[in-house]
Amino acid sequence: MSSKLSTFICQNCGTETSQYFGKCLSCNSWNSIVEEMKSKRSKNQDIKNSQKAIPFNEISSKKISRFTSGFNEFDRVLGGGIVPGSVVLLGGEPGIGKSTIVLQSAGKISLNEKVLYVTAEESLEQVKIRWERLDQKSIDLKIFAETNLYLIIEEIKRVNPCFAIIDSIQAIHNHEMESSQGSVSQVRECSSELQNLAKQNNIALLIIGHVTKDGALAGPKTLEHLVDVVINFEGDKISSHRLLRSIKNRFGSTFEIGIFEMLEKGLKEVKNPTSIFTNKENISGVTTTITNEGTRPFAVDIQALVNKTFYSNPRRTTTGISINRLHQILAVIEKHVGIKLAEFDCYIATGGGFEINDPSSDLGVAISILSSLKNIPPLANSSFIGELGLSGQVRKSNNLRAKIEEAARLGIKNVIVPILDEDLNDHFQNSINIKEISNIKEAVKYALSQ
Repeated sequence: MSSKLSTFICQNCGTETSQYFGKCLSCNSWNSIVEEMKSKRSKNQDIKNSQKAIPFNEISSKKISRFTSGFNEFDRVLGGGIVPGSVVLLGGEPGIGKSTIVLQSAGKISLNEKVLYVTAEESLEQVKIRWERLDQKSIDLKIFAETNLYLIIEEIKRVNPCFAIIDSIQAIHNHEMESSQGSVSQVRECSSELQNLAKQNNIALLIIGHVTKDGALAGPKTLEHLVDVVINFEGDKISSHRLLRSIKNRFGSTFEIGIFEMLEKGLKEVKNPTSIFTNKENISGVTTTITNEGTRPFAVDIQALVNKTFYSNPRRTTTGISINRLHQILAVIEKHVGIKLAEFDCYIATGGGFEINDPSSDLGVAISILSSLKNIPPLANSSFIGELGLSGQVRKSNNLRAKIEEAARLGIKNVIVPILDEDLNDHFQNSINIKEISNIKEAVKYALSQ
């Protein structure tokens, strides 16, 4: 037996209330609360496939056997490949290329495994047009166009694929619920049903989700807790480059990234991202740092422009770096280098607009600012790695050895780092000059002593 219950759900954050409010009490968004009907199941409903608690020593430990997505960059973000029985949520803005990368990946996987592509937003003919544009070779990929949740579940059971794709979850509808397609209740209920199906039948499931106007995955946060892996597909309408970023991963490292380039025949992997984010020219105001995203170190240019201000309050703008970090670095320079910057505008940008969250880029930002201010190019063919402390010291960062190895691999001759716990010169056989410094004054003297 089941009965209908009325509940009020915020379409922005998913908070449920017993009555209507004009403003959500959780996320403070206006006019986002909608009344929805959901079924209440009987407490006496039979429970199938029930299990009993067992001790750890009775659990058989099996090594996870992954299969490839067809892209090395995609596999890197997933933690080494697709895990059977896992549920992956792929989000991104409209038109960014979510369906493109998924269709390309499905075509590659279907050469070796059984794959089902469920399209809920496009007709079979529309998918065929994209398929031909991407110049795919597989003939075994199965396509199913449907929006009814239970018809989709029945088709997945019938085909029993190794890998299933849902494009997209917002277009799927559970007819037992009275709420509209794309609502929080529908997205959550449909995702839960599909997740149970994937776990019970050991099917790897990839769900495509849209993003809201503020850039969050629609669903919203409830979907992120349901799935095993959350991936964001990022980029802009001007640049052809796309970033695949892991936000949550139960089977690998979080914040791992993969880099692609959008071409006429689909997405192509970028195997050397250094060419995108760095420039070999040695000019004032530009330094190179080695940042870490997940387990992957790579080089990024940091550009600074410091100019005399014509305003009562100097301008501070950043692209790719937090504005609060810039304010902190400027304060450290004023205090410990003795250069007053209150009369100068300061603009900071990363190569390619890449967003850097690694604090080890602080030293590169500081040297870029001082290089631009003095109009002196920094030490040629160098990389600056280190976090700036408030007392002016240069602090060690995570994965420092891996970053130095990446600098050596790229042919960088000088790397300026904090004091190391070990001597690495023998390890690199003098292929790179490692300069250890303890504070910002030493770094400035070494990098700008021309």
